[in-house]
Amino acid sequence: MNDSLGQLKQFSVIVADTGDFGSMRKYQPRDATTNPSLLLKAAEMPEYTGLIKQVLGETKKEAASPEEAPALGMDKLAVAFGIEILKIVSHRVSTEVDARLSFNKEASVAKARSLIARYEKAGISRERILIKVASTWEGICAARELKKDGIHCNLTLLFSFAQAVACAEAGVQLISPFVGRILDWHKKFTGRDSYPPAEDPGVLSVTRIYNYYKKYGYATEVMGASFRNTGEITELAGSDLLTISPALLEELQKSTAPVTRKLIPERAAEACQEAKISLDEKAFRWALNEDQMATEKLSDGIRVFASDCVKLEKAIRQKLAAL
Repeated sequence: MNDSLGQLKQFSVIVADTGDFGSMRKYQPRDATTNPSLLLKAAEMPEYTGLIKQVLGETKKEAASPEEAPALGMDKLAVAFGIEILKIVSHRVSTEVDARLSFNKEASVAKARSLIARYEKAGISRERILIKVASTWEGICAARELKKDGIHCNLTLLFSFAQAVACAEAGVQLISPFVGRILDWHKKFTGRDSYPPAEDPGVLSVTRIYNYYKKYGYATEVMGASFRNTGEITELAGSDLLTISPALLEELQKSTAPVTRKLIPERAAEACQEAKISLDEKAFRWALNEDQMATEKLSDGIRVFASDCVKLEKAIRQKLAAL
């Protein structure tokens, strides 16, 4: 417990931001998150050859046509990885809806339901799954609808206070504010090489959201994500959850630097001076548009995840052809 990771686990739930089973066994996180980028990386690792071959063999039999096979294979692969991850972590895995559906509420809802159906067919309770959707207005509305079915969502690619407020009002289970990507934008925009952890724009964004949620009694969980350094992580000690890459988990495990709790529910009301606000679609879109960083990073993030979906489908198509 003397290492920094052990200390951090006293204040926040630690989540593994990886598709690598070995890393999960090593660091013993409670939950794990995946996305198309992580699945694409894992699909090229030799240790998963057997699992991928099995999944794609089933895909070939099930697909109604060769054209449908890659998309089906991607869904089956995401669920297969999720099932394996749930053999390692004790609680939940996040499985992502195709980023190309980020502006299509109905298609996002349908995809989420089909992913949950696959998990349940394999004997996995929907309580152990978080469906990841982008924090667009359509994604937030999809999460609100899915909640009625008892399907819990992880709203990803979250960069702004407006997105966080809309998610809380929709009653979503969990949000993933992207700390490191916020820092990336500010470094590029200002020309600064670095920020002290306590002044890091991503850290300040998550701190603001956390205090607002706790002050006004929102149940939505805050999971800091996309970290660039351990300073960002330890500055958010006390966030409900923190999803961390294997490289930074390793760094924290090797460190013995003391970790003190920074985010404390009982101090949120004092720390948050903001009035409670409510956002309809028009107000949400305007607030997001007024936030240059969030607009750019949300758009960029969706493009990157969508691009990795295309690459993953291409890899699946090639592997199917080789079977």
